[in-house]
Amino acid sequence: MYDRILLPTDGSEGVDRAIDHAIDAANRYDATLHVLYVVDSGVVNAYSGDEFVDGSEGAEETLEERGREALESVSDHAADAGVETVTKLVYGDPHEEILRYIDGNDIDLTVMGSKTRSGNYRRMLGSVTERVSRQSTAPVSIVKTTIPE
Repeated sequence: MYDRILLPTDGSEGVDRAIDHAIDAANRYDATLHVLYVVDSGVVNAYSGDEFVDGSEGAEETLEERGREALESVSDHAADAGVETVTKLVYGDPHEEILRYIDGNDIDLTVMGSKTRSGNYRRMLGSVTERVSRQSTAPVSIVKTTIPE
């Protein structure tokens, strides 16, 4: 049923349960797990360079490093479960890049984490997961995680 499963990750604790679900699904269906990290160009472009960010590095290098670590962590976890992975780090608007990856790689299922937050926060900022689930041409499985406030 599923040959290619996508797990977009931002390296945060809210995606932990989604990682387990994605690896389990890939294992069950003998699918390849694609793991995607998007360096948010909005964050990179908003950084003036004057603030202290992770030593002497700028926002771009910090986000790249976080992305490489997140991809490696998921890939290692999947390898321990015997799941083949493809990892990719890209730049852009997160929901747009995820949708582009889904279409460009014939993804059969996308597994995404979603942090449960208060209604005002969610209404004000929106959610990458919500945008992807509404606009994706393929099924999206949302794994909710409650983050203590």
